[in-house]
Amino acid sequence: QVQLVESGGGTVQAGGSLRISCIASGRTFSSHSMGWFRQAPGKEREFVAFISYKGGRTDYTDSVKGRFTISRDNAKNLVFLQMDSLKPEDTALYYCAARRGATIDRAYAYDYWGQGTQVTVSS
Repeated sequence: QVQLVESGGGTVQAGGSLRISCIASGRTFSSHSMGWFRQAPGKEREFVAFISYKGGRTDYTDSVKGRFTISRDNAKNLVFLQMDSLKPEDTALYYCAARRGATIDRAYAYDYWGQGTQVTVSS
């Protein structure tokens, strides 16, 4: 069992930066692939980024490539999403998710989810 808690969300002006974090409980964190997803009001949850269990493989949705960076610290059970050059369209509730097995950009494949942290980008 893995429990996830996100933090670090807030309101930032367009062009600004924010780093959100997710801390996981349990001793098996380092064996889980991790993902970040987001959901804006009235829209479906969408993939943002994933990172493999050792951190050697990452990928991003096209709209955030070059602006967002996912990373993890297995010693501290943490995964991060550094968000730079933020745009109003990045406004959403951001979720951290975990799964055993290979990285994947599909929400249905993830077994554990946090409650989300709100990111609001003002224009």
